[in-house]
Amino acid sequence: MQKLLTDKVVLITGGSRGIGRGIAKVFAIHGAHVAFTYVSSEQSAKEVESELSAIGVQTKAYKSDAGNFSDSEKLVNDVVRDFGNLHVLINNAGITKDTLLLRMTEEQWDEVIRANLKSVFNLTKAAIKVMLKNKGGSIINMSSVVGIRGNAGQANYAASKAGIIGFTKSVALEYGSKNIRCNAIAPGFIETEMTGKLSEEVIKQWREAIPLKRGGTPEDVANACLFLASDLSAYITGQCLHVCGGMLT
Repeated sequence: MQKLLTDKVVLITGGSRGIGRGIAKVFAIHGAHVAFTYVSSEQSAKEVESELSAIGVQTKAYKSDAGNFSDSEKLVNDVVRDFGNLHVLINNAGITKDTLLLRMTEEQWDEVIRANLKSVFNLTKAAIKVMLKNKGGSIINMSSVVGIRGNAGQANYAASKAGIIGFTKSVALEYGSKNIRCNAIAPGFIETEMTGKLSEEVIKQWREAIPLKRGGTPEDVANACLFLASDLSAYITGQCLHVCGGMLT
């Protein structure tokens, strides 16, 4: 197998579980050295470290809050110190606080915007300084189909994920001349431990509504990230790739 990211240094926020964990594994298999963050899942983070180390790449988990500006700047500096460089940033960290708008508190709004959208600003601003020195890099921001079509009960989440798309396009326009690419991915119904809490009947309804008749896997999203991080997508920037099984078609 041709490895597409040999010796590239990648930083993934929210890499200890779900989609982030799937990305970390696929990237390690393709030769990338993987730095990733977690907030509370320390045991999971240690498991991911062991899993990636066994593949034969350098890896390290960092406890860091992506929604905190100074934490994010320190994180990027620490990654460059520990790994020697930074070539790819994946802004994957995110939360939900779902409720109907009239029941939504200001705190629920602010928490989701901070964790999902402000975090992307924080990490991108810090990482771009390194990528400018490198004269190139790839930034991948995790949006959602909800950021494109909206969803009842998710006004805060939808706003944060739509904001990511606008931010992505702006960064692509600002830094394309510096060979820094910035793209977004909009996953659909991806089956992780989070969706595992749903009833089998609800999951079945989701699957039936999708043209490919299945939920996505973390690997489906990871493979899209792999494409956008590698030289295979060297002429692609400012785009939002739907990984949704045709849900939005």
